[in-house]
Amino acid sequence: MSDTSTQPGQSVPQVARINMKDIRDVLALGLRDFRAAPQFGAFFSMVYVLGGIGLVALGAGTMTWTLVLSLGFPLIAPFAAVGLYEVSRRLEAGQPLDWRSVLGVVLAERKRQVPWIGAIIVIAFLFWTFLAHMIFALFMGLSAITNISSSYEAFLTTNGLTMLGVEAIVGFAFALFMFCIAVVSLPLALDREIDFVTAMLTSIKVVKGNFPIMFVWAVVIAGCVLISMIPIFLGLFLSLPVLGHASWHMYRRALK
Repeated sequence: MSDTSTQPGQSVPQVARINMKDIRDVLALGLRDFRAAPQFGAFFSMVYVLGGIGLVALGAGTMTWTLVLSLGFPLIAPFAAVGLYEVSRRLEAGQPLDWRSVLGVVLAERKRQVPWIGAIIVIAFLFWTFLAHMIFALFMGLSAITNISSSYEAFLTTNGLTMLGVEAIVGFAFALFMFCIAVVSLPLALDREIDFVTAMLTSIKVVKGNFPIMFVWAVVIAGCVLISMIPIFLGLFLSLPVLGHASWHMYRRALK
């Protein structure tokens, strides 16, 4: 833990003003941290890559395994992110880096506030999954006898296009909500002794107070991850650690 831990009775960190230069700076710092400790970035990225490959491989198999892997992503992701944050924190503080220390912090987080944030993410993910199926059934219910996975023309109908539009709008709203509650709360929960509700509210305040910049930051993250997934997820070995380290530095700049 860092020396900036917020003890009981201390004030909640205040939101700082950030600009477009900060996005360029934190990406450069994220790349620097990855180069300084590539073994940690590769390890924590492996969780995402193997999970993504597993989803593709099992997507045509049983729905049970696909659901299990899908739910595992938002549950495990916060702890993988914490590992990258801890590496950046140690590099920033000039502390030694070793597997025992970094993984020890990750394991210790299971008794602190990160699991609660992860639980909120899982609940939101479950609700989105349910709502997405409901929207699909509402617009495409009459196409149930059609094999959607091979008959893509069903999506070119009026109902299909409307469904895609509604899914996109609702999905964007959920993605924005997830970004708002997690972008600062996860590194904040690692760095300071603060409850998860305050951490998430602080994260929302950061996005609200710097919305244009944070929106661009969200687009950068989503775009990098999407592009990295194209070559059978292998690009994630670079983008995820860089973005994870960069997110730590964005947190440091977003709060004062």
